[in-house]
Amino acid sequence: MKKCLFACVLAFGFNVSFATEKVDLLILGGTVVAMDEARTIIKDGAVAVNGGTIVAVGTKEEIGQKYTSEKILNGDGKAVVPGLINGHTHLPMSLFRGIADDLNLSDWLMNYIFPAEARNVSEAFVRAGTRLAMAEMFRAGTTTVVDMYFFEDAIADEAAKAGMRGIFGEGILDFPTPDSPAFDDGIKNTEKLIQKWKGHPLIQPAVAPHSVYTLSEEHLKQVSDLAKREGVPIVIHLSETEKEVADIEKAKGKPPIAYLDQIGFFGGRVIAAHIVFPKPEEIPILKEKKVGVIHNPQSNMKLSSGIAPIPDLLHSQIDVGIGTDGAASNNNLSLWEEMDIAAKLHKVASKDPTVVSAQEAFAMATINGARALGMEKEVGSIETGKKGDIVLVDLDGFHQIPNYNIYSTLIYATGSGDVRTVVINGQVVMEDRRLLTLDENQIKKETAQYFNQIKKSLEAK
Repeated sequence: MKKCLFACVLAFGFNVSFATEKVDLLILGGTVVAMDEARTIIKDGAVAVNGGTIVAVGTKEEIGQKYTSEKILNGDGKAVVPGLINGHTHLPMSLFRGIADDLNLSDWLMNYIFPAEARNVSEAFVRAGTRLAMAEMFRAGTTTVVDMYFFEDAIADEAAKAGMRGIFGEGILDFPTPDSPAFDDGIKNTEKLIQKWKGHPLIQPAVAPHSVYTLSEEHLKQVSDLAKREGVPIVIHLSETEKEVADIEKAKGKPPIAYLDQIGFFGGRVIAAHIVFPKPEEIPILKEKKVGVIHNPQSNMKLSSGIAPIPDLLHSQIDVGIGTDGAASNNNLSLWEEMDIAAKLHKVASKDPTVVSAQEAFAMATINGARALGMEKEVGSIETGKKGDIVLVDLDGFHQIPNYNIYSTLIYATGSGDVRTVVINGQVVMEDRRLLTLDENQIKKETAQYFNQIKKSLEAK
């Protein structure tokens, strides 16, 4: 204890003689961007974390005088921000990065991705792809992820081992998938996922119907009933393209959101990815049913799907988060790029430079993203009682100075390479850019092996 107190005095230059309460982790110094209701910003701030939970937030002097710890992170010259929340992705698809670019969604999905998955996806594949994706996301400051894919139990297992927080749903479709020959098998896998992971401190299981156009009405009702019965979220792609909306409207007599409302799909916690083409009359449904919307600007741009009406959704007070989608349609998992693009895209689309401000864009990846997931009581802001998911970001790059406004600097100037240290649930998973829970060399070796395998499978097409 004496050694720790003496080190604190030397390292941080304040009087800790009155510090009496020991905690697991102290972050001392830096600009704390709390993202609480008041949007508090504390210069020369500090955060104390114990048992995975934030127990105090204040100035460095205040926190340093009250708390001691054997683990201290120096935040001086850095932004101390809530961990970023990736509201929609497909982690193992990091191994498909770049295999089929410059195509529209239907062509990309049906003629390239689904066949590549059929030839390559196995449990070992998804574990390797998940590790690759998490390494990339930790380097970019992501601490919570919403994933939908196959062999989801293995994905959740890899996330738990690495210390990633998230919502994980087994992808369910009406045709065979790599781990489910039929719809009923997808349901059984989902039920097993729920029973195994429900109540875990980091992992939330979910029901993940792929979309309206890949499931029958009967099966959509069945997955909705399962989610409501088990009290877990639903993750779904919804109103992503004009073709999807037109096809559903022709077949069902209503556009996708209204159709799902008609069949009683909503009512529980639904996390809807994309929402690029909602009809004006459907936006009140999203609000009434408390659907969390996840904006995926770069994926939607790359697949030429369209521009989601995010300013309208925000004006309607709908909870909007942000996601990268999978690395096969992005092609990276950087939320810093997504935030920057989201702020700029809607300005040019609306011809209004005031829409989606830097602060609003940052909220989409933090507190508003948490609300979209139904996790706002746990994560999304740096507040007492919330989980210790915190990221330290360098602010001294030539591309970041001078710094007149912290939100502008974070959104328009900062990138993944500026993330220095990442804490999830009070555990340091990356420190000074060094990954602590993942083997970087092994991940690169595995990726090279799968690259050769996937390339051969494509050549055999």
